[in-house]
Amino acid sequence: MADVPSRVTPQRIAAMTAGGWWKNETLEAYLDRWATERPTKPAIVDAMGRLTWQELARAAERVAHGLAAAGIGPGDVVSCQLPNCNEWIILALATIELGAVLNPIPPTYRANELRFILNALEARALVVPARFRNHDHAAMAVELRADTPSLRDVFVVRGSPGEGMRSFAWLTDTAWERREGRRPLAGTDPNAVSEVVFTSGTTGEPKGVMHTANTALAIVYPLVERLGFSERDVALMSSTFGHQTGYLYGYCLTLLLGSTGVWLDVWNAEEAARLIEAERVTYTMGATPFLQDLTYSPAVDQRDLSSLRLFISAGAAIPRKLVQDARKRLRCAISAGWGMSENGLVTCNGLDDPDEKVFGTDGRPLPGMDVAVVGDDGEILPAAREGDLLVRGHSQFVGYWKRPEFTRDGHTPDGWFKTGDRAVLDADGYLAITGRVKDLIIRGGENISVAEVENLLYAHPKVQNVAVVAMPDPRLVERACAFVIPKPGESITLAEIVAYLDARQLARHKFPERLEVVSEFPMTPSGKIQKYRLREAIARMLGLDPVR
Repeated sequence: MADVPSRVTPQRIAAMTAGGWWKNETLEAYLDRWATERPTKPAIVDAMGRLTWQELARAAERVAHGLAAAGIGPGDVVSCQLPNCNEWIILALATIELGAVLNPIPPTYRANELRFILNALEARALVVPARFRNHDHAAMAVELRADTPSLRDVFVVRGSPGEGMRSFAWLTDTAWERREGRRPLAGTDPNAVSEVVFTSGTTGEPKGVMHTANTALAIVYPLVERLGFSERDVALMSSTFGHQTGYLYGYCLTLLLGSTGVWLDVWNAEEAARLIEAERVTYTMGATPFLQDLTYSPAVDQRDLSSLRLFISAGAAIPRKLVQDARKRLRCAISAGWGMSENGLVTCNGLDDPDEKVFGTDGRPLPGMDVAVVGDDGEILPAAREGDLLVRGHSQFVGYWKRPEFTRDGHTPDGWFKTGDRAVLDADGYLAITGRVKDLIIRGGENISVAEVENLLYAHPKVQNVAVVAMPDPRLVERACAFVIPKPGESITLAEIVAYLDARQLARHKFPERLEVVSEFPMTPSGKIQKYRLREAIARMLGLDPVR
């Protein structure tokens, strides 16, 4: 790996270690512990089978030695574009033992995104499924190799490899660990870059977010305390491991607890309900659409979901009505939260938070994380005043891969990270995200909070989902356009939306002035609506330049 500057300094290491936030551990130590203490307990479960902790430890060691035999060494980047499956976990653990850098990639990405990522990272190896969701990943990898000179090895999971590639079984089915002359595995320095995950592009160009073992695990430790996790928990993770949600709260959390992880490769509410019943799942985590789908699925009434105690929902605002309905139908706690690839889940609601906090906020910061809401002049605002959200603390990423200018511009001179979110902090320190800076519509000088309008429209009896975006206007610069997915069998008009908002006494300048009825939204792998694409779409319809 080429020398990549990061924000890990001796001063930061000393401060975070002294504060107890950085424990200087890697997941390899936990894997060894559970393989010894609970060898026969199920560790990971996917559609193809299950592995105990002992079996998982042996598989990870074998793959690490196999990758070393293929010439992959400490600091080399291994890109992984797998769905949620047991092989993903084995590979991730193997990279830790090898001292390599893991680059998780959502399986929905295609050649254009992969070409950019692989070349940016100078990736040494790529691991893909043979096929997934009717896409031929092996064939795509053949195409990519011609354009990515650093890529020497492609390993194909669960299917036939293409020309010049190897099956992942070549790694798992060969006793590399017993071969004479094998070199000891280097392991991973907890302060070295061990993961690079690219931002999902809700506002444009992706950036490679660098994490160490210390920054990644630091945000998981306090979550265990706040939400009462233990080895008795069983996770259901359908958010892709290619995003920090799945990475931190499926993979990392399961390894820290020594609990059991159940993986769902394609989100489906009915299948999720079946797995909750069959595996006695106790918690799951996903963006708002996941919570919405499960809450209103008929399977909720057909399956025994009594084991489910918690649904953590982050990545997009959760309408009040959805939280109320979810608590009633799923009969579990709902914890709203906020975070980013750059810092993990920074805030969330606790299990005993009062209803007004659960319904109206994204929770309070986890211990060791600080948030601040500032005005245009950078001064911290008093409670209940909306402004730009800043964050700092133990889980802050260590920079953008080979983009020191992006890293520098993303921070204030005194070290706060500029999130790009608009937010309000109440008097009790609870955070409420009010929208992205890009989502703030300025109509003739009047500010419109997109989240406020969306929350109201979400409760409309005909609306299944809604996204409000800025559309260009020659006179007012910006006006609001509502993209709406109606509920099945329903139709809706702009007049109905206006009447509905008028009845709720919303200021008229906030009303959407155009309606586009659609069947789906462009989404990121983590479940966020790609609003920049909606802004581009409405601008094309109007024949104007999009709002940026």
